[in-house]
Amino acid sequence: MAKRVLMKGNEVIAEAAIRAGCRQYFGYPITPQTEVMHYMAKRMVQIGGSFVQAESEVAAINMVYGASSAGARVLTSSSSPGISLKQEGFSYIAGAELPAVVVNIVRAGPGLGGILPAQGDYFQATKGGGHGDYRNIVIAPASVQELYELTVEAFNLADKYRMLVLILGDGTLGQMMEPVLFRDEEPIVTYDKSWATTGRAGKADHNTITSIYIDPDQLERKNRELQAKYQVVSENEVRFETMNIEGAEIVFTAFGTCSRICRNVIRQAAELGIKVGMIRPITLWPFPSEEIARIAALPHVKAFLDIELNAGQMVEDVRLAVNGVKPVHFFGRMGGNLPTQKEILEQLIAIQKGEKS
Repeated sequence: MAKRVLMKGNEVIAEAAIRAGCRQYFGYPITPQTEVMHYMAKRMVQIGGSFVQAESEVAAINMVYGASSAGARVLTSSSSPGISLKQEGFSYIAGAELPAVVVNIVRAGPGLGGILPAQGDYFQATKGGGHGDYRNIVIAPASVQELYELTVEAFNLADKYRMLVLILGDGTLGQMMEPVLFRDEEPIVTYDKSWATTGRAGKADHNTITSIYIDPDQLERKNRELQAKYQVVSENEVRFETMNIEGAEIVFTAFGTCSRICRNVIRQAAELGIKVGMIRPITLWPFPSEEIARIAALPHVKAFLDIELNAGQMVEDVRLAVNGVKPVHFFGRMGGNLPTQKEILEQLIAIQKGEKS
């Protein structure tokens, strides 16, 4: 029978990966995600899996490439500076069409920055931090329960599309403890992996995993195949949550930790007679542009207010989706600071009074 367990976000990610069939983990410690490694180091021994603390983040992502090439469900995790080091591997994994799940528990930057929560890696995650024309599916949980459920789903999506799926959390989600309701049985989907390099087994031909194409026409064909696949993902895997859109005059756009704060502000605003709703992208790529455009076209919606832990990144995609139909305002905090409910409420009041440009 399913039961609730009080667990830290980082540990839930690791447990979810194991429940999803992951038996290979490669990583390198960095705060605030190191508990993922600690948990995997303990549990992989118990279940007959493989845990390797690599010599660097670069080594870890290349180990992911190797294990995935053999058909394994594989995980690595890191935090912002470490994810930057993995970007070359991201591009290689995309070019070779390998399934993999990567966790980024984002910390404040740029540079070494600090260990407190941030959302400053949105551009890197959604626009492709490595070289070439490629995409990663990017998932943004907003609770410890979602860290569990969406991590399991990330492995299914990775195998379905032979793509890298990036779980974009932050230091708050990784470190917080909440009750998690684990399922008795996980919805694991098994996909054909006849492409994997698992040995010839007497066959005349052998599988090859590569991302290098010397002939320009062949490389262009490969790129067009990738773009066609990304279009299918865009059409089928957009996920979002809406709240109080009906009758709302101002609509929040927020993801992750910021969306949790906005939920409380919606209730406070209602007490002041301000009608506020929210759309929370769950997939940052593919982005819910069509739903945001639909909301922007509603006659009762007067403006959007985007809330982020950065200088303004997702707001660019929101503005593209709104396409000038309604004004899109922004409020963000940086350096590891979280916006307070009071600060956000003040932004709403300023918009309502026409005092915010």
